[in-house]
Amino acid sequence: MNTASSEPVRVLIIDDHPLFRRGVRQLLALDEHFEIAAEAAGGQEGIEQARLHNPDLILLDLNMKGINGLETLRTLRDLGSESRIVMLTVSNAAEDLMAAIRAGADGYVLKDNDPEEILRMIRNVMDGQTAISPEVANLLAGAIRDESLSDTRSHASLTERELAILKCLAAGMSNKLIGRELDIMESTVKVHIRNLLKKLKFRSRVEAAVWAVSNQLQ
Repeated sequence: MNTASSEPVRVLIIDDHPLFRRGVRQLLALDEHFEIAAEAAGGQEGIEQARLHNPDLILLDLNMKGINGLETLRTLRDLGSESRIVMLTVSNAAEDLMAAIRAGADGYVLKDNDPEEILRMIRNVMDGQTAISPEVANLLAGAIRDESLSDTRSHASLTERELAILKCLAAGMSNKLIGRELDIMESTVKVHIRNLLKKLKFRSRVEAAVWAVSNQLQ
């Protein structure tokens, strides 16, 4: 993780298992750049805590009683949350993975990964990279590739600037880094990403990035 900034990464943990929340807190305590802003035992409480604290990163369980993780994720994005959101789950089902990515998740990490691997992926997502457990990464790439074959998705409709930004997404760059790379405002980057997602019929930047990598657009 880029340690150039002295500001800690403020984290919200949303999970209905107290022991797992404690484990995550202990794991993040190994890295001085993370700071626990709050934790929540369910989706509704998590949404309230997110609005209250506006964390940099949200670690969100998928399967919870009441409002599940997917519904929580969609609500957070509908409310305009720009937090990085990583799903921490036991589910390796392709449909759960695709639903989470399309709802705006920045990562999908399996709980049974080694703690050091989980921490590494969390660090990566804060550097603007895609954090997806290797066990399910191929499922995502395969699903997107199959869709591309069925709907003849092509980057030909993109402008030169949009294509450049897509390549930056494939390289795992954040909006801020893309702005620096292309010498444009971060707000302009967001507009271009929104436009290219619409043209390519993707619902999230992660989908677009995986598709770009699979089509060798780096």
